[in-house]
Amino acid sequence: MSNLAKEIMKNKLPPLYSGSTGLAARKINRRRDYTPVSWEAYYDTYKDVQISDGSTFRVYLKGSSGPLLLLLHGGGYSGLSWSLLTSSIIQLVDCQVAALDIRGHGGTHAVDEDDLSAERLSSDVGEVFNSLYGDEDQPSVVLVGHSMGGAVAVHTVFRDLLPTAIGLVVIDVVEEVGQPSFLNLSTAIEWCVRSGQVRNVESAKVSMPGQLKNCVTGETATKEIDAQPTSPEAAVEVLAPRQVPPSDSILEEEEEDQKANNTSATPITEVFKTPADVPSLTPKYVWRIELSKTEKFWNGWFEGLSNMFLSTSIPKLLLLAGVDRLDKDLTIGQMQGKFQMQVLPQCGHAVHEDDPDKVAEAIATFLVRNKFTTSLCDFQRPYSAC
Repeated sequence: MSNLAKEIMKNKLPPLYSGSTGLAARKINRRRDYTPVSWEAYYDTYKDVQISDGSTFRVYLKGSSGPLLLLLHGGGYSGLSWSLLTSSIIQLVDCQVAALDIRGHGGTHAVDEDDLSAERLSSDVGEVFNSLYGDEDQPSVVLVGHSMGGAVAVHTVFRDLLPTAIGLVVIDVVEEVGQPSFLNLSTAIEWCVRSGQVRNVESAKVSMPGQLKNCVTGETATKEIDAQPTSPEAAVEVLAPRQVPPSDSILEEEEEDQKANNTSATPITEVFKTPADVPSLTPKYVWRIELSKTEKFWNGWFEGLSNMFLSTSIPKLLLLAGVDRLDKDLTIGQMQGKFQMQVLPQCGHAVHEDDPDKVAEAIATFLVRNKFTTSLCDFQRPYSAC
C-alpha cells in the first residue's frame, strides 16, 4: 500500500491551465449545468470546533441517533466530499454522521497548517471528537477514511485515540496530484468531472468548492456559495433521494457533441487550454492546499500502514477501486479473513463520490452484519470478498 501510494503521487504532475476562453468556453456553456450547490442540502448543520492549540475545525453534521460515522477525507478534498454518501446512508441504517475538514483543508483554520504528520492529524481527530461529545456519553464510533484520511483513520485507531471506536472503514488509500487553477467555480467543477477526479456530477457540484479558495479573500469557495440563496428548483434536484448519475455520463455528453458536429473526441487537455492568441488571465480560484508540499509526510502516512490496519482488533472493511491496491500483507490478511473487502471497479479514486449509493450499501451492510446498528429499509447487500 505504501509503495504504490508514493509511486502514484510522484508520477502525477498537475496539468497547465489558466482559464477557458473562446471556442472552448462556448462549447462548455452548451453542456450540462456545473453550477455549485450548497452543503445545506446534505447536512443538518456544521460546527467549528476548537482544540487545545487554538485551531478551529469545521465539522459537518447529520443525524442524532445510532453509532457515529466519523468521516475523514483524502488529501486535497474536504468534508463535503462525503455529502452524497451521507444522504444515502442515513436512509439505510440508523446512524449519525460527522464529516471533518482535516488540518490545512476546507473550512478548518489551524494554528500550524503545515504540520500534516500522521501523529498530528490523528491527534486532531481525537481532540475534535472529545470537544464535540465531551467525556461522558460518547457515541460509538465507526471511523471511515478515504485515501490520506484512510491512513489517518488507521493511525487514530492504532494509537487508541478513540476509546469508543467499534469499526474501521478504509477507502482506496492512494493519492493523485493534479491541481490547475480556475477562473470560476463552474469551470472548476467541469474540470473535476471531465478529468476523472470525480465522475459523479452531483457530487462534484457540492464537494469541489470545498477544495478551492478565492485568490483575493483567501476564503474557501463554500463561503461564497453559502452567501447565495439556493433556488427551490436546485434544492429539489439535490435532495432527490439516491439518484446517482452513471459513471459514463460525461462521456455520453461528449459523444452527443461529436455527433452534432461530426467531429472526433476533444482531449480534456485541449478543452481546458487557453488559445495561443489569447493573453493569460489571472485565475480567481486556487487549491486550498498544495498537495505537492505534503510529500515530506507521505512516509509517515503510509509506511507500515498495512500492518497497522491488520493489527487493529476491531472489525474492518476495505473498499477499493481495484485489486491492484492490495500489497502482499493485505493480500495475505484478506485470504486469512482478517478484514472484509469490497471492490468497486467502475469507480475512480474518489470511490465514495463516484458511486455513493454502492459505497453506502457496503458500509451499511458492514454495520448491520457486525450488529453496530439496525437497518431502516431493505437494501442491496453487496457480496463481500471476505
